[in-house]
Amino acid sequence: MARATDVEKENLQDDDGLGLEADDDTAHQISHDPWYQVGFVLTTGVNSAYVLGYSGSIMVPLGWVAGTTGLVLAAAISLYANALLARLHEVGGKRHIRYRDLAGHIYGRKIYALTWALQYVNLFMINTGYIILAGQALKAVYVLYTDDHVLKLPYCIAIAGIVCAMFAFGIPHLSALRIWLGVSTILSLIYIIIAFVLSIRDGVNSPVRDYNIPGSHNSKIFNTIGAVASLVFAYNTGMLPEIQATVKPPVIKNMEKALWFQFTIGVLPLYAVTFMGYWAYGSVTSTYLLNSVKGPVWVKTMANIAAFLQTVIALHPLSRRFVFRHN
Repeated sequence: MARATDVEKENLQDDDGLGLEADDDTAHQISHDPWYQVGFVLTTGVNSAYVLGYSGSIMVPLGWVAGTTGLVLAAAISLYANALLARLHEVGGKRHIRYRDLAGHIYGRKIYALTWALQYVNLFMINTGYIILAGQALKAVYVLYTDDHVLKLPYCIAIAGIVCAMFAFGIPHLSALRIWLGVSTILSLIYIIIAFVLSIRDGVNSPVRDYNIPGSHNSKIFNTIGAVASLVFAYNTGMLPEIQATVKPPVIKNMEKALWFQFTIGVLPLYAVTFMGYWAYGSVTSTYLLNSVKGPVWVKTMANIAAFLQTVIALHPLSRRFVFRHN
């Protein structure tokens, strides 16, 4: 199986035409992709099947005011932080193509090691969440047709993990996604539009909803903490320098274009399905919105299959960090 080109001290050009030195090897191709492809990579992550859970995991614990404010504020903070990080990509005459390289250049060897550990813990948790989510989508398809409970959720998660690993091995590096980004966009639109339309129909036909925050005092505290954690995660990949490494020069300007694409056009589907789901079902909204909507079985099947397949694609940039070891 082909692997991305190893890069060792590759000379690159910055915005002013000066030679920049890249760090050592990576699983991605350096300076290979246009900004809009990177924008779609970021948007694919933002609009992964996780968006089907934000109505229940963010809006239900926080309510209309705090939930809406939190989503907008988290987007603004994330855009600022990511844009600032993107501008640090070229420091000291070198392109820092990994988080730990940048941290080590600024703070030293100890912070390099700490950043390496924290990033991998973060990516491990995100990968695990994606695989569980894909398994949940498979399970949702199964229960639409039978309630014998023979195919249990852990089995679905195991199947999802195998499929994700096979896809990661089959696509050698981030730049090779290309057509798969278009497929991912179509899959995202399928489950988002279905969830959005069915939520509207259910909301119009249902009685008055209860938007009070449910639970006891202690459960509200823990649910709020969980909602804030979801807000922090919603817009961030955990590997921005690695993604920026694939952008064609000028890397800073092009990465800023990709970020603005992500945080303007890219977040609109997320907002649409999150707010509509909460509007339709109120405080009883499921943490997987497709479990709340009512509609034809074939339509819900198509939405869940699309969510499963899109999760496999969206996981790819993160799973590559674990499929191959980087020194």
